[in-house]
Amino acid sequence: MRRELRDGHGRVMRDLRVSITDRCNFRCVYCLPETEEAANFYRTRFDAVRNPNPASTVPLDYAWKPRHELLQYEEIERFVRVAVDLGIEKVRLTGGEPLLRRDVPRLVRALSAIPGIKDLALTTNGFLFGAQAAALREAGLHRVSISLDSLVRDRFRLLTGRDGLHETLSAIDVAQTLGFQPVKVNAVIIGGLNDHEIESLAQFARDRGLVMRFIEFMPLDSKRAWQRDLVVSGRTILERLADRFDLVPIEASSNPSETARRWRFADGPGEIGIIAPVTQPFCGHCNRLRLTADGQVRTCLFSLVEHDIRPLVRGDGSDAALADRLIGIVRGKESGHRIGQPDFVQPQRTMSCIGG
Repeated sequence: MRRELRDGHGRVMRDLRVSITDRCNFRCVYCLPETEEAANFYRTRFDAVRNPNPASTVPLDYAWKPRHELLQYEEIERFVRVAVDLGIEKVRLTGGEPLLRRDVPRLVRALSAIPGIKDLALTTNGFLFGAQAAALREAGLHRVSISLDSLVRDRFRLLTGRDGLHETLSAIDVAQTLGFQPVKVNAVIIGGLNDHEIESLAQFARDRGLVMRFIEFMPLDSKRAWQRDLVVSGRTILERLADRFDLVPIEASSNPSETARRWRFADGPGEIGIIAPVTQPFCGHCNRLRLTADGQVRTCLFSLVEHDIRPLVRGDGSDAALADRLIGIVRGKESGHRIGQPDFVQPQRTMSCIGG
């Protein structure tokens, strides 16, 4: 009987997110809001009573992991191969910004050669994608997701800390030209900042035949400035889109762990997805496992515990020992996150370190 990564709640892991670097060339307000613009947003959005630790009081620096602590490509390949032997079918490379790592096509080529991987994808902010896209495609990358939180240059810069709208839009064009299918575009919606662009982002997807994913704002920012009333709920997003567009629900796939509820445009190409982990958690069907760039396994995006497997993949540990360790880790996977509960504690590390 084949061994598998089954947790104590009966869920079987099929999806692996692999962060290959914690470094990022953006400073997004929902992750690493370490720019004056982001500080000003939080400072003006909340008064001292509601936000006793405003962003402006936090030093605008960040200690990246030393490079020698990051897993080497051969170590990542080995971990993925063992995980696939235990039933993992989908692998997504994340960061930080993964394309800041050198020679990512080499890693993609190695992973694409592992029998059993049905889907190999990459999440990127797109800034460096254009120069590497063809090599990534040739190496075996199946899909790409590109972050786009605003279509307005100044607001894009406020949200990301980078004047990079042109590069991101160009990355989307390149991805479609090279035949990546589907091309997904992710937008984190934050009340009072970019929520008024919901309809225009959907129209952008409709015009270009993209899969547009709207994501609720989650408490994973380095400033600990997240506030529940900044969250624009998935229901609100859907209501606004339904007022503007003729949307047809897409039946749920055979995979109940799919994170997005999906709709297509009735009058043309393109698709809308809504990911609502705050207001409509999908923990009951979660089949994800995460590997951080420095070799920590996380069983939930909001885990407060990490499991260090770097000694096993870097040392003399056998593949069998690594497999046993993974099986044991997954067995203790949380039933779900605690966002919105009185006892919720935000993870110590941000999305950039955990992997998107």
